[in-house]
Amino acid sequence: MSVSLLAPLPAAQWDAAAAAHLLNRAGFSGSPADVRRLQARGVDGAVDHLLDFSTARVPFSEPEWAKPDPRRAEKLKKARTATEEERRQMRREAQQQHRAHLLELHYTWLQRMHSDGAPLQEKLALFWHGHFATSAQKVKDAGLMCRQNDLFRRNAAGHWPAMLDAVTQDPAMLLYLDQAESKPGHPNENYARELMELFSLGEGHYSEQDVTEAARALTGLTYDRLNQVAVHRRRLRDPKPKTLFGETGDYDEKDVIRLITRQPSAAPFITSKVWTYFAGTEPTPELAGALTATFRQSGQQFAPFLRVLFRSAAFHRPEVRRQQIKSPVELLVDACRQLERELPPPLVCHNLLRLLGQELFNPPNVKGWDGGLAWINTNTLLSRHNLALLLTTGENSLPGGGPGKGVNAARAARERLRHRSAGAADVARLFTADDRKSPENLIRSLEQRLFQTRVNPKDRAALVDYLRSRGEWEDHDLRGVLRLAMCTSDYQLT
Repeated sequence: MSVSLLAPLPAAQWDAAAAAHLLNRAGFSGSPADVRRLQARGVDGAVDHLLDFSTARVPFSEPEWAKPDPRRAEKLKKARTATEEERRQMRREAQQQHRAHLLELHYTWLQRMHSDGAPLQEKLALFWHGHFATSAQKVKDAGLMCRQNDLFRRNAAGHWPAMLDAVTQDPAMLLYLDQAESKPGHPNENYARELMELFSLGEGHYSEQDVTEAARALTGLTYDRLNQVAVHRRRLRDPKPKTLFGETGDYDEKDVIRLITRQPSAAPFITSKVWTYFAGTEPTPELAGALTATFRQSGQQFAPFLRVLFRSAAFHRPEVRRQQIKSPVELLVDACRQLERELPPPLVCHNLLRLLGQELFNPPNVKGWDGGLAWINTNTLLSRHNLALLLTTGENSLPGGGPGKGVNAARAARERLRHRSAGAADVARLFTADDRKSPENLIRSLEQRLFQTRVNPKDRAALVDYLRSRGEWEDHDLRGVLRLAMCTSDYQLT
C-alpha cells in the first residue's frame, strides 16, 4: 500500500492553527505563547521537538515506596505468627498506605503532564495505560502500578515487540490478568486471550487453539511475591511442543510475542488504534494500509512512525481538527495550562477525575475507557461545568471523597478550602489592557487562548452579551466569561 496518503503537510499550511492542533493532540494544550514557540520551529522542527523526550522537566524518580521492600520477608513472617486482630490491623494499615501512595502517584503523573517538558511522552504513557488497562483495585500494590507507569513512559515510542515483551513480564500485569496463577496442566488463559484480542491482534484474528497454546507457552512465567519481580520457574513450565498460528515448537513467552507480531493483522491493529487515539477518527481502509506500510518500514518502531503521522497532511485535515472530545485528563491538564495556573490539590484532582469518568490507575475493565461520546453524559457534563467553576474562580462545588473507601471527609474538606484560598485564575496575567478595551477584543483573546479558532456564532454572541451586560469589568467578570467559555460545547472538543 502506498504511503502517499501520509504525504507531509505543505510548509505554507503550517500556521498557528496547525501548531495548536499538533500541541493539543501530541501533548497537552498550552498558552498562546506556547503555540507561537512551537509554530516558530516549523512542522519538522516541532515534531522532532515533541519526540525528543530528553526535554522532560520533571525527570522520573522512583519513590522509595515503589521499590521492592527489603523487609518484606520479615513482615510476611510477622503476619503468619500474628493474632487475627493483629492481622486485621496490619491489613488496615496496608490499605491506608496503599491509598496514600496511589494518590501520590496519581498527582505526580498529572504534574508531569502539566510540566510541558516532554508532553508527547506523557500522552503516549496515557495511551498505553488505556491500551494495557491495569487496575490498582486488583493489583493492590501502588509500587507495582508506579513501575508499570514508568514502563509505559520508557517504552512510549520504542519497539512494538519489545513493549509487548516488557508488558508480558510486568509484575502488575502478571497479577491483574492472573498469569502469576498459571500452572502446567492448568494454564490460565486470561493473559494469553487479552494479549491477542485487546493488545495486539483484535477479535477474529486468532483461534481458541491459539489462545490455549499461547497459555501453555506462557507457563513458567510467574511472580515472585517476596522480591516483587517477574521470574521464570522451570518446574512450572509446560515442556511439551505447542502449535501456535500453525507453527509448532517448544515456545516460551518471547516466541509468543514473535509469532503474534508476525501475523498480518498485528501491524494494522496497533497502527489504527494509535491513529484513532491521536486523530480522533478511525482511518479509512486506504489510510490504514498506508499507516501499516509506514510502521513496517520503520521496523515496528513507533518514533519514526509517529514522525510521519504528525507531519502528514492527513493528520492536519480540517475534519480531524477540533472533532475529538477531550478525555477528563486532557480537559483538566489542558485547562490548567491554558489558564497558566497550577493544578488543584491532589485529592481534588483525584475526586474530579473520578467524577468525570477517568480515574487513573482504575480503568473500568481490561478494555480500558471507551472514550469519545462515552465521556459525556448528564453527570459528567455537570462535573465538566464544575471544573470550569473550580479553575476560574476557585469555588469548589464538587462532592467530597477520594481514592477508595475510608478517605476522611474532613481531609477532603480541608483540601477544598485550601484550593478555595489560592485557586482563582489570574486574569491580570491572561488579558492585556488592549484585550479589555472592548468585548470584541476580549473575545478574540479568549478564543486564541481556549479554542485556537473562532467559536461558533451562537456561543460567541452569548459571550459578547455577557460582557456588555457587566458594565465596567471587574476581575470576577473576566473569570465569569472564562467560565462561560469553558462550559460551551466547543470547549469540550480538541
